[in-house]
Amino acid sequence: MRLMQLIYTSRPFGFGPEALDDILMSARRHNRANGITGALICRADLFVQLLEGPRSAVTRTFGRILQDDRHLDVALLHADDLETRLFPGWDMRDDPPRSWMWSLAEVRAGAAREATAASVRAIFARLAQEVAEPVRG
Repeated sequence: MRLMQLIYTSRPFGFGPEALDDILMSARRHNRANGITGALICRADLFVQLLEGPRSAVTRTFGRILQDDRHLDVALLHADDLETRLFPGWDMRDDPPRSWMWSLAEVRAGAAREATAASVRAIFARLAQEVAEPVRG
């Protein structure tokens, strides 16, 4: 089975703790059923999400995201074959932005639009190295 890694950005519509919880619960349930793992980094005005898993499942999931009215201005940053998952134990890891990630001012100035695929993959690789307990369910 060929694995794929996909990273995209979007702007959340109607962002708040309840909306984020709903997105995470839905993503975890869907991802577990489809063999997808990944991580979601969010700020009040930006989502950056990494999905990894079987190519067909990741492609279908991204298609659903494109149709989801909770995501605006969806932009694909990276899609490629994958040898090893970065987040093998995570249906969907959710982490607050770290001080070493883009600041809110950088996000508002367009950091996500100007980011290279390699720089965003490096953010997720660093996040994957941080110790945290997987959330399943």
